[in-house]
Amino acid sequence: MRKELQALMEQYDKQVLGQQRNLKLLTAAILSGGHVLLEGVPGTGKTQMVRTLAQLLGGSFNRIQFTPDLLPSDITGSMIYNMKESSFQTLKGPIFTNLLLADEVNRTPAKTQAALLEAMEEKQVTIQGETYPLPDIFFVVATQNPIEYEGTYPLPEAQQDRFLFKLQIDFPDFDEEKQVVQQVINQTFVQQEIHALLDIETFAEIRSEIQQVTISDDIYNYLMKMVRQTRDSESIRYGASTRAGISIAKASQAWAYLSGRDYVTPDDVKIVVKPALRHRIQLSPHVELEGATVDQIIEELVGAIPVPR
Repeated sequence: MRKELQALMEQYDKQVLGQQRNLKLLTAAILSGGHVLLEGVPGTGKTQMVRTLAQLLGGSFNRIQFTPDLLPSDITGSMIYNMKESSFQTLKGPIFTNLLLADEVNRTPAKTQAALLEAMEEKQVTIQGETYPLPDIFFVVATQNPIEYEGTYPLPEAQQDRFLFKLQIDFPDFDEEKQVVQQVINQTFVQQEIHALLDIETFAEIRSEIQQVTISDDIYNYLMKMVRQTRDSESIRYGASTRAGISIAKASQAWAYLSGRDYVTPDDVKIVVKPALRHRIQLSPHVELEGATVDQIIEELVGAIPVPR
């Protein structure tokens, strides 16, 4: 792993306490070119995680607070009439950035959600019939609240499939949470000015290096058996798509790179398989009635597949 990236991860851990695994998964997803869906109750540091990473990566960052009255043009941009020059001009929206935080994405109607998700897939935006490419380095991190559904518009499964990962942000452990509270109360938690540890050119080079991380044929077989098993299991109503296999492979490469290796191991696949699959499968009704969770079913499926040596 490059020294710049190692320094970035060390600084990231200092700025955001209690989320080390999720911080590394979020970084791996972005380095592999994927978008991320963050799910967690308010007050768990989701926005801070994304904002801090954007500052460390050195790219541009925009945040959109999604609300029921948000329009697609509020995201993509619009044409405005310039009276001084007697002509129409294009006013680009906040989506033209390197890293976009879509806060509470499930609070806006499907039409507005579709404008964002189309841009995620196509890497371009159409404004009044004119198509504009988004930056080469473009990522969306969307957040949603899992416990408050009044006034929300849940993302359809087909749209969730466009996210590489779905990360569940839990509360930190006792000692880390106590440390955060003490620092804030004693006014010793001062958000230091965060300096970029990478630039866009270096970031693009690292992405190219990650794509060169070796995945053996045995590893390909291993991860594809996981994906296909989700379609054959009686516990699952709708299994994962081919895009899920691509996501697991890319994420495994990024995790291996962050771990200082140029090859993927079965353990890399095991680490990324849950966040890569949990939003892509639907449990059968009888399994849901029994109280089983998606993560539990994924663990069972993965545990039943022989590990390559």
